[in-house]
Amino acid sequence: MAIFNQQPSAKKETPAFAPEPAAAAPREPSPLTDYATPAPAFRAERSEAKESLIASDITIEGKIEGSGHVRIAGRFKGDVNVQGDLTIEKDAKLAGGVRAKKVTVAGELEGNIDAAAQVDLLQTGVLVGDLKAGSLTVAAGSRMRGQVEFGWEEKGASKASRAANENAAA
Repeated sequence: MAIFNQQPSAKKETPAFAPEPAAAAPREPSPLTDYATPAPAFRAERSEAKESLIASDITIEGKIEGSGHVRIAGRFKGDVNVQGDLTIEKDAKLAGGVRAKKVTVAGELEGNIDAAAQVDLLQTGVLVGDLKAGSLTVAAGSRMRGQVEFGWEEKGASKASRAANENAAA
């Protein structure tokens, strides 16, 4: 007995020689579309701070400035001024001044650290220079030669408070 309006089951027959469809085949990037207008997921990823790496077999001389994070595993001679974090890996060497939000020293730093919120001097870390930071963590076995100031207000804030106190006293 046949039921009206019943669709016969359509079964696709694929020939034995037909290639299977590629679901996620890699494609070549198009310079006009892919890089000019990045995908939404790529835009969201760009908002996070990126980390730049100086690899262990590289020696660079110059200046680093930016808003991201920097990790030095090789050798760098020059000043580093970043709004993110600076990490000096074990067996790495930095010769120059440092301004960063957080500084982690596991290698060797020959220079001053100025205005960091936090400095971590790890067991293998060596610091030859002055340090001014909000907080300092020193691991047993680390070495340092220089003057240290931490836990104090920034100079600009203390000058403003001193001026306010002098005006109040007058």
